[in-house]
Amino acid sequence: MKYPDKVERDMRLFYDSLSEKDRRRYAAIEAAKLGHGSMEYIATVLGCDPKTIRHGQHDLEVLPQDTGERVRKKGGAASRASSSSRRWRRTACECEGPTRQATRGETTSGGRT
Repeated sequence: MKYPDKVERDMRLFYDSLSEKDRRRYAAIEAAKLGHGSMEYIATVLGCDPKTIRHGQHDLEVLPQDTGERVRKKGGAASRASSSSRRWRRTACECEGPTRQATRGETTSGGRT
């Protein structure tokens, strides 16, 4: 079986965006989807060595069922600044007004030149 050219192109783009470990696993999954004899085809499509796919197959066999790690931290939304404090910061910045640059012969600190 052969994928359409656009699918192969998208597979290569996705494969190139992955880390090395994820590339091996992805290649192994693609080869498994197509079945017998697909390792050479997938290796050609993705531009990798068939050994990489075999390594990925091994990675998938020993993959833990639950890593216990979260991709995102718990309570991330709660740690954001409240809307009232954001409003205060915006209002405080707007009240400062435009800053005036010193002209020749004067300083912004009020000191002598």
